[in-house]
Amino acid sequence: FFFFLFQQQQQQQQHATMSANNMILAQLMKDMQDPEMMREAQEMMNSPAFQAQMRQMTENPAFQKAIDKTKEMMSDPEKAKKMEEAMKTRITAGNNEIEQLRKERKEALGEAGATEDDMPDMGDSKPKGK
Repeated sequence: FFFFLFQQQQQQQQHATMSANNMILAQLMKDMQDPEMMREAQEMMNSPAFQAQMRQMTENPAFQKAIDKTKEMMSDPEKAKKMEEAMKTRITAGNNEIEQLRKERKEALGEAGATEDDMPDMGDSKPKGK
């Protein structure tokens, strides 16, 4: 019985993690369309501290192994197509999940008599007031 409960809890945690990852991926894709966000990213990438951190990361054997595996997968047209389809599915799911959270937040605001300014930011790609 306890194993069943543990397994069920693990599945719920995995679903929550996948859902969060989908939302992060969807938000990232939106942010990459925002010129202001891309300018800020370019500034960050030009900083010596960031470049040093990236150099350290790329020299890590585990990172190099992951890159090699990705290159290998992408060189196979069938695998590349499957990966692309999976990413599109995850982005769509993430966008749907973000929209659902926004609806729930809006409903909660209405029930509580609060305004958007009273709620924490949900990662909207543009800052308030812009």
